[in-house]
Formats: sequence, C-alpha cells, structure tokens
Amino acid sequence: MDTRLFEAARTGNIDYLQQLLAENPFILNNTQLSAENPLNIAAAMGHVDFVKEIIRLKPVFAIEVNQEGFSPMHIAADNGQVEIAKELMEVDIKLCRLEGRQKMTPFHHAAIRGRAEVISLMLSGCPDCIEDETERRETALHLAVRNNRFEAIKMLVDWIREMNKEYLLNMKDEQGNTVLHLASWKKQRRVIEIFLGSGSVSTGSLEVNAINHTGITALDVILLFPSEAGDREIVEILRSAGAMRARDSVPSTVTNSQTSTDNPSTPERCWSNRDNLVEYFKFKKDRDSPSEARGTLLVIAVLVATATFQVGVGPPGGVWQDTSIPDQKNITSNNTAHFAGQSIMATTNTVGFMLFVFFNSVGFSMSLYMLYVLTSKFPLQFELQICLLAMYCTYGTALSCIVPSNLYLFVQLTTTILSSTMSALARSVRPLTRMLRKSFKDFTHRVV
Repeated sequence: MDTRLFEAARTGNIDYLQQLLAENPFILNNTQLSAENPLNIAAAMGHVDFVKEIIRLKPVFAIEVNQEGFSPMHIAADNGQVEIAKELMEVDIKLCRLEGRQKMTPFHHAAIRGRAEVISLMLSGCPDCIEDETERRETALHLAVRNNRFEAIKMLVDWIREMNKEYLLNMKDEQGNTVLHLASWKKQRRVIEIFLGSGSVSTGSLEVNAINHTGITALDVILLFPSEAGDREIVEILRSAGAMRARDSVPSTVTNSQTSTDNPSTPERCWSNRDNLVEYFKFKKDRDSPSEARGTLLVIAVLVATATFQVGVGPPGGVWQDTSIPDQKNITSNNTAHFAGQSIMATTNTVGFMLFVFFNSVGFSMSLYMLYVLTSKFPLQFELQICLLAMYCTYGTALSCIVPSNLYLFVQLTTTILSSTMSALARSVRPLTRMLRKSFKDFTHRVV
C-alpha cells in the first residue's frame, strides 16, 4: 500500500484521499496486492466518514480478509465500532457471517469482546449469524461464556428465548460441552441463573443433564472440581432445575448423536471406572493438544532420567569405605573380599544387584531416548545430543567403577548393548501389546 494512502486512512483525512485520487486514479486498485487495505485501517482507527468514502469508491474492500483472518467487519466488531459496522452491513448484510481464521466470524468476535451493541445490530440485521460455529464448533454463546461476557450472554439468551430458538442453548462444541458445562466450569453463578431462569426447565428447552464427550454433566463439573464457597449455591441451583450426575442419569438424557460403539468416551464406559477420575484425566487426541502432551512427556522423561542416574551412581546400600582382603591371618565376621568404592550390594547380594542394574539401566536408557525424540529439531540440537551422550557415558563409567571384577562384563553388556537396543525393542513390541490389548478388550466384551 502507498504510504500516503496508509497515512490518509490512519488519520481519516478524506481531503488527502481525494488529492491522492486526483494524482493517481488507480491508487486504490494497487492496494489489492498488499496485505492490508485502507478500509481495514480506517475501521481499526474508528474513522466513520473515511469508511463511508472508501465503501463508496471501492465496496469490494468490505469483503476482503487479510492475512491475519480479519475483514473490516471483524475489526469493527472486535473494537465495538457500531457505526462502522452499520455502514459495512449496508454493503452486504451477511458480512457479519464472513469467516476468517478458524471459521471465526465478526459476530463471534463481538461475543468474545462482549460488544453488546454490535451484537444487537447484527442480530437485527442477520439473525442466522447466531447459529454459526467456529472450527471448534463453538457458537457465539459458547465464546461469550468462555470469556465471561455477562452482558453479551444476557442479550444472547434473551434474544434466543424471544425468537423461540432455545435449541441453541443445547448446542455442543467439539468436546461435547454445552454452555451450561462451560458456565459450571467457570463458576458463573449469575450466568447459570440466566440459563435456568426460574429453576424449572421445560421440555425442549435447556437440557441440564446433557453429557459431554468425557462423560460428565454440568453438575459433575462443579462437584468434581470444587474450589470456592459459592460452589454450594451453584449446586443447589442446578439440583433445583433437575440436574443430576451422569452416573445417576438415565440413558435417554444422552443427547450425543454418536453411539457407544462410535465414541469410546460414552458415559456407560466412562463411569464404569471413574470413581477416582482416572478416565477423566486420560489423554484424548480430540481434547488435548500435542504440545501439552509433549511438555508432559518431557517432564516425566527428565524425572526418570534424574532418578535412575542418581540411584545408578549411588546404588542401594552405598559403597565400601575400606578395603578388606581376608586371609588366614585376618579372620573377620564378613569374609567377603571387597575394595573401597565398590558397591556393598554387589558384593553381598550379587543376584539382587544384577536385577537392579538391569531394570535401572532400562529406565535410564529409555528416558534418554524419549528426551532425544521429544527434543528433535529443537534449537541447539547438536549440543543437546552431546549432553545426552555425555550423561549416558557417565552412567556407564560410574557403574563400571563400583562393581567387582566378576560383574564387570555384565555391567558393560547391560549399559551398552542392552541400553542401545531398548528403543528398537520397544518399537517392535508396541504393535504386539496393542494386539494383545485389543484381544483382551474383545474377550471382555464378549464375556459381558
């Protein structure tokens, strides 16, 4: 974009715009190749008159979405520019449904920021925009609840009930959460009161016992994660509206269209072993991001590497502090020969020490392998690999120095050959374990 045109849009100077057009009538056409257009900038700065002039000269700018996924209507909705939004809707009433990144519409942005006036304007002009869903299947009401926008929530719920569109209150996001799930999670008492009204829920309106993909209801959310004194009041409000825990609800309350065979997280399966929340906190690909899983695995790998290295260089029982070589002239209660610095366990319990070295070396080598895999393509990758190799060599050297000569070969084989092949062995065993697990599940299902 011409810097002069950018300055005119930033300041809202219409006279300067006309001067630029007089010098170059095609100056607005040249902006089509740029990342921004003057309408976006003017909308962001709130220059209503300049927006009107650009719309008159180049209305196609109103439907352009920039590289960040924002159109002029997105920007106006996000900033709460009601007059600008009104001018843009005169170009095309459906601009409030224009999708940007992750299928986010201007109406979604207005809900996220709680722009009540913009929401009212868009609903009056294009009522269908309230049904639009993001890439994560979130409606504007989901987004307003997630971001604690009370006024926007109240306006949306009032409009939904006035238009007899209460089915929108039961729409679920990609995790199966209704807005009541989110309000319970956020501990939003006033919002829950708005959803439930007088406390009695009529047939076909808000489903207080809807179950998400994790297998819990809105009441479960508040009971499983108590944190504040006000939780008791929220529980009472939910119970007065007929809310129940998933394990107490009947199958007919499940509104998810997927059957138990299609969805492994159905309530029947979840609640069979959820007394200690194990099922709830299991990793789920459709819920947990890969970056969070990788971070968790890194922490676990570091902890395992630290623990196994520590116990490897300092084995149970410690090391001998003196050297003792028994002979006929030196009869002691412990007639086993040993040297200072050698492992006490290695000389007194050879079999136990060999098992200890074996399993500890397996854990240590696998943790280093996990660190190598999880940090691949990290910055300073070569330096990190040197650190891991140095730790591996230090571990093997330390073990070799504290064992008697009769166990030296065993330790060398365990810390070198076995440890280096564990990663390949794990990859070959993994398919076998999957097959056995699947066979076991099929067998238990047939028995049940």
